[in-house]
Amino acid sequence: MTDSLEYNDINAEVRGVLCSGRLKMTEQNIIFKNTKTGKVEQISAEDIDLINSQKFVGTWGLRVFTKGGVLHRFTGFRDSEHEKLGKFIKTAYSQEMVEKEMCVKGWNWGTARFMGSVLSFDKESKTIFEVPLSHVSQCVTGKNEVTLEFHQNDDAPVGLLEMRFHIPAVESAEEDPVDKFHQNVMSKASVISASGESIAIFREIQILTPRGRYDIKIFSTFFQLHGKTFDYKIPMDSVLRLFMLPHKDSRQMFFVLSLDPPIKQGQTRYHYLVLLFAPDEETTIELPFSEAELRDKYEGKLEKEISGPVYEVMGKVMKVLIGRKITGPGNFIGHSGTAAVGCSFKAAAGYLYPLERGFIYIHKPPLHIRFEEISSVNFARSGGSTRSFDFEVTLKNGTVHIFSSIEKEEYAKLFDYITQKKLHVSNMGKDKSGYKDVDFGDSDNENEPDAYLARLKAEAREKEEDDDDGDSDEESTDEDFKPNENESDVAEEYDSNVESDSDEDSDASGGGGDSDGAQEKEGEVPRRKRKKRRTQGERANRVAKFTNIECLSADENFTTISLCRLYAVKRDVVEMSLRANILRWPKGPVSMRMQLLKKASGYKPFLYNIRQSDVCEYLEKRNHPFINIILSSFGNRTNVNKCPIPPEIVLEHFRFPVKVLDMMPLPSGDYGLFTTFSFHRAELAQVKVYFTLTEYR
Repeated sequence: MTDSLEYNDINAEVRGVLCSGRLKMTEQNIIFKNTKTGKVEQISAEDIDLINSQKFVGTWGLRVFTKGGVLHRFTGFRDSEHEKLGKFIKTAYSQEMVEKEMCVKGWNWGTARFMGSVLSFDKESKTIFEVPLSHVSQCVTGKNEVTLEFHQNDDAPVGLLEMRFHIPAVESAEEDPVDKFHQNVMSKASVISASGESIAIFREIQILTPRGRYDIKIFSTFFQLHGKTFDYKIPMDSVLRLFMLPHKDSRQMFFVLSLDPPIKQGQTRYHYLVLLFAPDEETTIELPFSEAELRDKYEGKLEKEISGPVYEVMGKVMKVLIGRKITGPGNFIGHSGTAAVGCSFKAAAGYLYPLERGFIYIHKPPLHIRFEEISSVNFARSGGSTRSFDFEVTLKNGTVHIFSSIEKEEYAKLFDYITQKKLHVSNMGKDKSGYKDVDFGDSDNENEPDAYLARLKAEAREKEEDDDDGDSDEESTDEDFKPNENESDVAEEYDSNVESDSDEDSDASGGGGDSDGAQEKEGEVPRRKRKKRRTQGERANRVAKFTNIECLSADENFTTISLCRLYAVKRDVVEMSLRANILRWPKGPVSMRMQLLKKASGYKPFLYNIRQSDVCEYLEKRNHPFINIILSSFGNRTNVNKCPIPPEIVLEHFRFPVKVLDMMPLPSGDYGLFTTFSFHRAELAQVKVYFTLTEYR
């Protein structure tokens, strides 16, 4: 028999949603690692009370019931694995993998049985459905009726809000069956009630997200944030990770808690709590436990009286109660002598911390990236200046996070860190069809290739060659020669590749032979094939850039605009970023009208005035070529590609797609692209983008 079994594409039930991950079964444990969050759940072999196989939609899975009454369900096994799994479970856990029979007759009456933390609704010894009581957020009673309300999972496209049970009255019963049902549910439900004495209280703690000052009360199973406007009760088991990170100025400390599920403030969700402390602020707390209780319950990890800086005291208490270690900044030290790298992410400035197993950005918005999520990283130039660069992180799901405006002095330190962690580096060149791997050596060794510096040198060479082009005596038969296009390519792309061209290559290809020199006469301008080929293939070069953007929310119940602006990257390159929060998508088709206007004594209709009666229908069929051209140019800069529309619409660092003009030729001038969204002829929102187009030869 094998010592362990491992499966890469298994789903586990988490608050009503099947989350993908990896499952490993050993003789000691059953381990599941969530692919999205990285959270690891372990079930000890000694705690397993029962293991069943169970049929699910289109597949089968395991139903693991622990001695503590907790139910775990894993799905996604192949039929061929059934016999192999049964033998392993019998040998490793001394359990028979008996199939759990389900009642599929569609009856809605039966017997409610409470087994540990599970409510089982049965009919004739067969189960109709099971409800893990940890998913219940509230239980409300009425006359002969009980209503269960459930925690909502943001990852669920459709969620169960509530379930009602009718319980007939029994005159001979000594106890009211409704009250008994309610007591059984509440004893195991995930309902937070601030009863009893708190373990510790920290007053007036500054929190950056959600912003404000809060009193933090810590209980054994949850902690409470009490502010002037909002109160939050957060279960300890919803905390995924803890981070303690020094501020770049070394005069403040960040304490970060990663949450799943996130807390909510209106329509805003906060996946991270970012607390800010001054290192010189100290406190002393006395825990309400005896020495024996501390020794037995917390294994001596907590002392009755704890003194020190506030962040250390809170961190120590949280670490023990939550049962997770606190992650520090690791061994990385930047140019500033600290672990923080100053940068900008999206629309705000903050700090990037390279950790031992990932990156974390603080603070607006906070972001944690694990190494196992990363597909590749990329060093890219930031604008025309060489004083800063961008650091791009591409995830395996296709998402790209760009940390911009990093000081060039941090390049060598970050370079060495990436090399040490063996992260894959790909620098995108002008040929977007592929990526080139960069061999990072010791960045302190000047003899090793430096991709970023070499790219800058290559661009400078290109400009010099363009300036000297008229005086050159080269006779090149290069079919791909296109004058002045190097400069426009630089303007429209995020270039950071190492050019393979060199000065020696140019000399070898175009030095000019003796026969050519013999044909030249004094005082005559020599005829060059290169010049002739340029005339035959000559076409106008275009420079297009955004000049303004306006975002209007006509219905504040529909959307709010959090970001709508342009960024000047260099002389002819402007980037556009847009972020809009969808508060309530109408229950019906939302129409879209797109107009292309040209400025001539005001902006007037020009060529296109298109109205789509249903945005979702268009995203499904893609049935208009003009809109297709516009949306396809967004590429991976946006998260909108199909319905349902995400709750936050994002368009990041979008540059004018010059190559689109080949499919949609426009004369020089000033243009406006107006996009209006409406519902039942009532305007909801409008985005106006203005750009200018210049041609030269």
